[in-house]
Amino acid sequence: MRVLDRLVGRTFLKLFFLFLLASPLLFVIGHLTENVDTYVDRSLTIAEIAQSYLFRLPLYLQQSFPIAGLLAAVFTVHAMTNHREIVAAKAGGISFHRVVRPILVLGVLLTGAALALSEITPGGNRRAAELVRDEEPGRSWRSDFVYESVDGTTWHVRRLTAGDNRMSEVVLERPATDARPGLHLLADAAEFDDEKGWTFARGYMREMRADSSNRAYQFERLRMAGLTERPEELLERPRDAEEMTYAQIGRQADIVERTGGNARDLLVKQQQKLSIPVATLVVILLGMPLATSTQRGGTAHGVGISLGVTIGYFLLLRISGALGEAGAIPPPTAAWVPNILFFVAAVVLLARVRT
Repeated sequence: MRVLDRLVGRTFLKLFFLFLLASPLLFVIGHLTENVDTYVDRSLTIAEIAQSYLFRLPLYLQQSFPIAGLLAAVFTVHAMTNHREIVAAKAGGISFHRVVRPILVLGVLLTGAALALSEITPGGNRRAAELVRDEEPGRSWRSDFVYESVDGTTWHVRRLTAGDNRMSEVVLERPATDARPGLHLLADAAEFDDEKGWTFARGYMREMRADSSNRAYQFERLRMAGLTERPEELLERPRDAEEMTYAQIGRQADIVERTGGNARDLLVKQQQKLSIPVATLVVILLGMPLATSTQRGGTAHGVGISLGVTIGYFLLLRISGALGEAGAIPPPTAAWVPNILFFVAAVVLLARVRT
């Protein structure tokens, strides 16, 4: 069995990495074709464009994992079926499920690698966007927004203008910790100075201590230490979901929900950070029983199966994602329903395979 396991595992990995290394080129060609006019308008050099795609490589590799896994599983099992190796194994008392066990184990390991890549891709995507100047022009003002600082301080601002670095109708809320009291501040206005920081005008401040005691102040002018956020940081546009990790998307969605906004699209994309890598294992499970057909077709048969499953999965993912963003189904359901349906289909097909 060890010899057979090594043969199956080696064949699967060889095909997987072959398809994995070939797939990113297709993503690059497609993206370049769609954006070549934009790159010309921005007078980007070939070196800048090439470097941006180099930083996007982890994203393209992650997106290629399900496709490469499916193709490798289908071609491995289909070749063994055509060469009667599956029949020979059965004749020797080895079931189909035991023969493909190495593929299943490798599928679990590759799924873990895909999940790890999902935490690496945001940094590369941000750097790629900077290289091709894909960021939108900075805002000169912003109104009715909420911003959460790294230390947990939440800013509620009616209006902020970059020209004079002033804010109007400001509310600051900071949770209490063992080292500092909680804070609730209301001010009619605030002004930023490079040396003095933020100075608040005409308002009230209440400190809430851990022992449940409160202290309230009324002030005409108040300068607060520890507020390091500059106006340009508060004016910064939220990052795209592709440029944030799973945890960062969760924090952004939490801020949006606390201000009464609609965070369903962020929650769907957050769950897809997990569901798409896990799809690597799901499509491998589905592809193995589909490749046991003995009908003629060879390579064309394997490509047809893989293409059909891939198109079906991503089409269902797009439809369920749109339903989740529209509120028709919960965001976690929207992200995971394609995996659930394909997993159920895989279990049924594996159970029906003659062993």
